[in-house]
Amino acid sequence: VRLVESGGGLVQPGESLRLTCEASGFPFRSAAMTWLRQAPGKELEWVSSITASGRNTDSADSVQGRFIISKDNSKNTVYLQMNDLKSEDTAVYYCNTGYRTLNTLPGNQGTQVNVSS
Repeated sequence: VRLVESGGGLVQPGESLRLTCEASGFPFRSAAMTWLRQAPGKELEWVSSITASGRNTDSADSVQGRFIISKDNSKNTVYLQMNDLKSEDTAVYYCNTGYRTLNTLPGNQGTQVNVSS
């Protein structure tokens, strides 16, 4: 299994970012996917999940209505559209397989998101 996250950066509060997770090494079409994040000094936090088909999603209360997870099975890619970003969204963001997964793959680098004015 290989997962490569990208798309992070430094933005101001209220701005948007789209994160990308490119997957390989497993049957992506059959896999639910999850985004997680870890803020400085805090534990890993589940953010959002999507079913294998992409028809059903679920998100943490803290991002509900602002973040949208989507999945493109033709590109083996899962996205996280993040809108109206807040300073508390600052974290390293990771993707992983599974629904409501609460761990990351060993060696996963994640992508850093910094929200600051």
